[in-house]
Amino acid sequence: MELNVTGAFIYFTIPIFGGIPITQTTVSSFLVTLLLIFASIHLGKNLKKRPDGVQVLVEKGVTMLYGMVGESMGEHNLHWTPFIGTIFLSSICGSFIGLTGFLRSSTADLSCVMVWALMVSIIIWYNNISRDGVGGWLKGFTEPIVVMTPMNIIGEIAQPVSMAFRHFGNVAGGGVITSILYVALSGASAALLNAVAANGILAGVVLLVVGIVLLVLNKSKWHKKRFLILGIACSVIGLFGVLQATGILSGVPVLAFGIPAVLSCYFDLFSGFVQAYVFTLLTMVYIGNSLPAPETKAEAEAA
Repeated sequence: MELNVTGAFIYFTIPIFGGIPITQTTVSSFLVTLLLIFASIHLGKNLKKRPDGVQVLVEKGVTMLYGMVGESMGEHNLHWTPFIGTIFLSSICGSFIGLTGFLRSSTADLSCVMVWALMVSIIIWYNNISRDGVGGWLKGFTEPIVVMTPMNIIGEIAQPVSMAFRHFGNVAGGGVITSILYVALSGASAALLNAVAANGILAGVVLLVVGIVLLVLNKSKWHKKRFLILGIACSVIGLFGVLQATGILSGVPVLAFGIPAVLSCYFDLFSGFVQAYVFTLLTMVYIGNSLPAPETKAEAEAA
């Protein structure tokens, strides 16, 4: 397996068109696509007139999605709901798939979210050209004055770039922070346990006994909850210090237990959901602005 310095591993290369690399992102995106297809087929069959169980939750989610699209893009753009839902679910599942531990989050790869952002921009340009024609679309770059043309062109380019980098940066940055913290805590854990083990088994036994005493005192009504954290810390360090000194178990990053997992839950779950919502919301706003509500007869006569 070859390592690509740009981020994702390259599993193999298809020898056509100069070589098509199959990376971790490709595999993750393909699995997310299969998952969404399977879920759509499974949840969309055998529907009942009186829903129950999972069907109630699915219909509630679909209703909320249509309501969100109607409020953000207008009732005349409700036909865009499947597209918006696909972007939202692909983003969430693409971020969550990294929690498996052996698959890479597809949204942690700039190429993935950049394709989504460019797709949104192409849709916007198509809508503007369909409404105003090529001449009207190009004329928009010269408004309000011709001098602003370079800035307007830069703005069109910056829109997909900012959407992609915002999503990619938050997801990838979270993974980098979690990895750095895990390495730092592993190093600190090794240094601490080696320091305890260097003084022999007795040092670890003393810490273990102190920790047990603190935990016993913690259960008394006079010292309730005062020594809990300190007792647990001394007991764990003492126990692993003894195991390190005896050579039974060494190299275990005790201090790395739990903390990286909590951060991973934040960056992969909470932040992944937020970034999916923000990306979807921006998509709705941009596409909605390119597809304004058609003028009614009364409005046309008044104009």
